[in-house]
Amino acid sequence: MYRILMVCHGNICRSPMAEFVLRDMVAKQGRSDEFFIRSCATSTEEIGNPVHYGTRRKLLQVGISCEGKTAVQMTKADYEKYDYIIAMDENNIRNILRIIKSDPQNKVSLLLDFAGEHRNIADPWYTGDFDTTYIDVVKGCTALLEKL
Repeated sequence: MYRILMVCHGNICRSPMAEFVLRDMVAKQGRSDEFFIRSCATSTEEIGNPVHYGTRRKLLQVGISCEGKTAVQMTKADYEKYDYIIAMDENNIRNILRIIKSDPQNKVSLLLDFAGEHRNIADPWYTGDFDTTYIDVVKGCTALLEKL
């Protein structure tokens, strides 16, 4: 089983979008039993809050529900629980490493690394552009799934 943790700053925009997009992709391939996919935050700012309305709206436009998801924070113990710890941007990677202390198994990466593009996924909390974020998330999730 592949255990995947999607990570962003607050766990209300990008990482839940990636979590539910990837869940939808594996379900459509009939592979849900091969994956355990979750998302979390590196900060405490949004803990307990629901997914941002912009992410919820974008996911609903493409037929994906994220109902019931609330923000949770990453813990050091997550390093042992997951095979892949996938960040949305470089700041997330720095914060992940602050939490886990080191990455001896090279589990931490950027989502778009899987698509051969070492770059950040823009945070729609600041840009307001959930469409572009969605396009990048789909690109990264598609490439990740092809790798697995």
